[in-house]
Amino acid sequence: MSRTKWILTLVGVVIVAIIVWRVLAAGKGGGNGEFNADAPVPVTVVPATAENVPIYLTAQGTVTPINSVNVQPQVGGELLKLDFVQGDPVKKGQVIAEIDPRTLQAQLNQAIAKRNQDNTQLQTAKANLERSENPKYAPYVAQIDKITQKNTVDQWQAAVVADNAAIESTRVQLGFTKITSPIDGVAGIRQVTPGNVVTTSTTIVTVVQMHPIDVQFALAGTYLDEVRAAQAKAPLDVAILDADGNVIEDDGKLKVIDNQIDPNTGSFQLRAEFPNANNLLFPGAYVSTRVKVSVDNDALVVPTAAVQRGPNGDYVWLITDKPPPGTSANAGAGAAHKRSGRASGRGSKPGTAEHQPAKYVTMQTVSTGNESGDTGLIVTKGLKPGDLVVTAGQFRLKEGSKVTPMKPGEVPPPPTTTQIKAAAMQSSGRGRRH
Repeated sequence: MSRTKWILTLVGVVIVAIIVWRVLAAGKGGGNGEFNADAPVPVTVVPATAENVPIYLTAQGTVTPINSVNVQPQVGGELLKLDFVQGDPVKKGQVIAEIDPRTLQAQLNQAIAKRNQDNTQLQTAKANLERSENPKYAPYVAQIDKITQKNTVDQWQAAVVADNAAIESTRVQLGFTKITSPIDGVAGIRQVTPGNVVTTSTTIVTVVQMHPIDVQFALAGTYLDEVRAAQAKAPLDVAILDADGNVIEDDGKLKVIDNQIDPNTGSFQLRAEFPNANNLLFPGAYVSTRVKVSVDNDALVVPTAAVQRGPNGDYVWLITDKPPPGTSANAGAGAAHKRSGRASGRGSKPGTAEHQPAKYVTMQTVSTGNESGDTGLIVTKGLKPGDLVVTAGQFRLKEGSKVTPMKPGEVPPPPTTTQIKAAAMQSSGRGRRH
């Protein structure tokens, strides 16, 4: 066998020996529960605090533009060019496409020529009427001729008015050959290309308004009265959350509460408006919304990790100075005190860990309410401000367990010399009994 194989074999034997030794040591430690029962369990604790907690309602919503326009030509013809960049902002009145204007320009010229022709006829009719009404010629003109001449003047006046209207209409139509954006917004993907003949039903591009923008969402009908009462005082704040629950937009205001509850879903619709200055909200996107409806003043808050679910409801592990009555910890408190006294007599110094007042835990039933932020929970019954509750290490606890309370992030102190000696003596004593 090579030297390398000998080394690997030796390392394997050592590892197996260590594992066996640890298993045997653990078995001996479990053979007599006296030392393990007295050893305090390190736990992380946090005090219950009174806070002003905002009350939120959350729901899924859809980003909806306030204005969305399908830009369609108002006259037909050949599309000459597009004057916008897809996906870029456009301004209201900006030319975004042009249609061949030559046909409409010819119609305009015809209408102008027709008006000139009719106006000439009007001037002739007016001249005839004036001559007929002149006192020098009036005795020689029949009355019926005067009436006819006056009607002819009216006829050509009407014709000229109609010509002016036709000219104005044609000019308007000619103006429609330059297609402009009706709103400020962002242009989408073009639907046609230059060279195609478009009609009044052809969509060239869709322009959507981005600033501001709406988010529409629904809440259960049970919240309707609460939301309406809060909205009556001031517009409610609405925020947008990402997938991890972090706020990405917090400047929204509730704008509309629908006037009915959907009988199929039991919910009602709401619409909030956001400035969307950073363009984080995109039309059609699904988002998580959060509406602030009120503030719970002086609410008692504990970390969510402190609240456990038991067969009789929610509970927390509460830190106490004395073991709960009737527990094994209470029965053994005197013996533990004697052992501590003997240990201190063997050289422990005042102020060390074994001289600190013992702490215990008891299972405290609580009633909980709304959440407080991402990691807190409101406790409505069962605790008072300042009570210490366990947030980590609960799996090793039972009623009356002795514990070593630690702050979040704090690690247990290393065992003292006295504790190590006591553990060694108990281990050797168990060995002799075997």
